[in-house]
Amino acid sequence: MRVAACALALLLLGCNDAPAGEPTPTTAAPVETQGLDSAGLARTVAAAEQLPRIRSLLVLRDGQTLAEHRINGGPPLDRPVNIKSASKSVLSALVGIGIARGVLTGVDQRVVSVLGADAPARPDPRLARLSVGDLLTMRAGLERTSGENYGRWVSSPNWVRFALSRPFVDEPGGGMLYSTGNTHLLSAMLTRASGRDTHALMRDWLATPLGIAMPAWPRDPQGIYFGGNDMLMSPRALARFGELYRLGGELDGRRIVPAAWIAESWTPRTVSPWSGGQYGYGWFVGTSNGHPLRFAWGYGGQMLFIVPDLKLTVVMTSDAGGARDTGHIAALRRLLDDGIVPAAERGTGAAE
Repeated sequence: MRVAACALALLLLGCNDAPAGEPTPTTAAPVETQGLDSAGLARTVAAAEQLPRIRSLLVLRDGQTLAEHRINGGPPLDRPVNIKSASKSVLSALVGIGIARGVLTGVDQRVVSVLGADAPARPDPRLARLSVGDLLTMRAGLERTSGENYGRWVSSPNWVRFALSRPFVDEPGGGMLYSTGNTHLLSAMLTRASGRDTHALMRDWLATPLGIAMPAWPRDPQGIYFGGNDMLMSPRALARFGELYRLGGELDGRRIVPAAWIAESWTPRTVSPWSGGQYGYGWFVGTSNGHPLRFAWGYGGQMLFIVPDLKLTVVMTSDAGGARDTGHIAALRRLLDDGIVPAAERGTGAAE
């Protein structure tokens, strides 16, 4: 009987017979009482366990943790992992807080007002028009530092100067050109404008108020913390960050991120030429099974999904090694679109 009970627990909430050193999953009331179809969730967890690259799956509904799973030998759920480009959504929160605190003047602030010393000696006149908002929405117009240009950029002696010296291939505010150099420039602006490094700001403005750990992550040769990549957050910390955004920037009675900033960040401003997905201020914007969906997306399958009208926050982390995409991202979306969201719909009577 103990074996059977534990098997069912592993499907729904995890078993208390966890390996030594593994945090015991959060105990929640039976799933049926939380407005989520337990059988549908169990099928989704079983499907997740068949994906060789997934390492964790967390499902929260209205603040209640309904599923927490280490999968395929994933690390403990409180251990920070590299969230890759999901870092861009976290950095966007820091920019919004920085604007509210007066460190930056707003999304229309010109980049050269802070980083002018790193601009080329004879810059393209368009560089003077480049704004914080252009960087946040990936509409800088500068040649990308991601993709085939990434290695050359991160091996350069000065990442900020390299990014600012790229030739313009579009106008500022033009089409979306996904480039991590853009978000690194935002990290540099926060550092230069505040006189404090981005990790210190992240710790004081976001991590400490949230009660989560955010250890230091890599820096460029000048000591600027990598903006928009390689941040370290545990799956549980990422879920708590997601809950902060789902609740409009206030958690446990404490205002952390301005509500207006979240609304602006989740407003579609451009469309990715690669995925076709809409993009706001560091967040992808779309739908799941007809429901509004906002999500952070990191290389290899580091995903934070928020479905506001169903009060869902979902975290999935993955092994980022191997080929860029072998269908893994699509498989993660199916877990959400075909499993978790329908289970929430059935739990609320939205679908029969």
